[in-house]
Amino acid sequence: MWITNGTVADVAIIWAQTDEGIRGFAVDTKTAGFQANLIKHKLSLRASLTAELVFTNLKVSDADRLPGATSLRAPLMCLAEARYGIIFGTVGAARDSLETALAYAATREQFDGPIARHQMTQAKFAAMATRLNTAMLLALHIGKIKDVGQVQPQQISMGKYNNAMGALEIAREARSILGGAGITTEYSVFRHMANLETVLTYEGTHEIHSLVIGEALTGIAAYR
Repeated sequence: MWITNGTVADVAIIWAQTDEGIRGFAVDTKTAGFQANLIKHKLSLRASLTAELVFTNLKVSDADRLPGATSLRAPLMCLAEARYGIIFGTVGAARDSLETALAYAATREQFDGPIARHQMTQAKFAAMATRLNTAMLLALHIGKIKDVGQVQPQQISMGKYNNAMGALEIAREARSILGGAGITTEYSVFRHMANLETVLTYEGTHEIHSLVIGEALTGIAAYR
C-alpha cells in the first residue's frame, strides 16, 4: 500500500523474506503476477501518483536479486535516506507557510489597520518563526554530521520527528491567520497542511520515531 509512482514505474524494488533473511529484488513491473492499482480520492499529496501493489504468485529469479542487499540493514538504509530528505523538505513547507501568513497579515485590514499589528497575531508569528529556525538549525546540524559519515539512525529519526510535526503546526497556525482565505486554493498553506499530515505518517510514523529516540536514550526497545 501507498507506493509512490507504483503505477508508472518500469522497475519495482521489492523487499522479501527468504530462507536467507531479508533480501531485495529489482522486478520488472510487467512480470506476470505483478499488479499496481492507483489509489484515488486522496485529500493529501494529490499531485503524487500513489499505488497499492498486489502480488499474485509473483515469481522472481536469482538474477533479480540485489547483490549488495544481504540483510535488513539495506532497506533501513533506504528509509534513512528518505527520512533525511524529509527533514529538509518540511522546512521548505514551513517557511512558505510562514511567509504567506506574514504577507497576508500585512495587507489584510481589520479595525482600521493590518491584522499584523495585533498582539495575538505577532505572538503566533514569534512562535512560528522560532519553530522554523529550530527546524532549520537541526536540519543543518544533521546534514553536517551526515557529510562526515557519522550520522546515526536515531539522529535522523529525531530530525523527522521534530521537523514534520513542527512544520505541520506552523502550517496550521498560518491557516488560522489567513482565516477563511486559508482554506482556498489562492494560498498554499492549506495544501502544505494537508500534505504535512501525510508526511507525519509516511517513512515511519511520528509515534515510531518517538520510540526510536526513546530506545536510544534508555537502551530499551519499547516496540519489541
